[in-house]
Amino acid sequence: MNDIQELVGQWLTLPDLAEELDIDIRRVHRMLDERAIVALRIGERKVRSVPAEFVQDGAVVESLKGTLSVLKDSGYSDEESVKWLFTEDESLPGTPMNALRSGRKTEIRRRAQALAW
Repeated sequence: MNDIQELVGQWLTLPDLAEELDIDIRRVHRMLDERAIVALRIGERKVRSVPAEFVQDGAVVESLKGTLSVLKDSGYSDEESVKWLFTEDESLPGTPMNALRSGRKTEIRRRAQALAW
């Protein structure tokens, strides 16, 4: 999983995410259950963590949940979804995650839906 660690860059453990969002850790677990976010086991100790870029202005990027849902419906695993979100795409330019953070959810979801075909 080392390549995905490097691809994403900064990660937050679940307790760190709770602190960043100023919420209880149980709410973070609900967010995982609701697929508003996804966590991967990274590092030597395989600690469940989320990409730090999932957070913007003290909240989870609003369009992330729907995009993760579309990727799941397209057959992507959590790891594949994170990899897709953080892989550079010259036609954007940047990454799909950068585009979501800048409010371009329609374009990104359209691209995610096309992955199923």
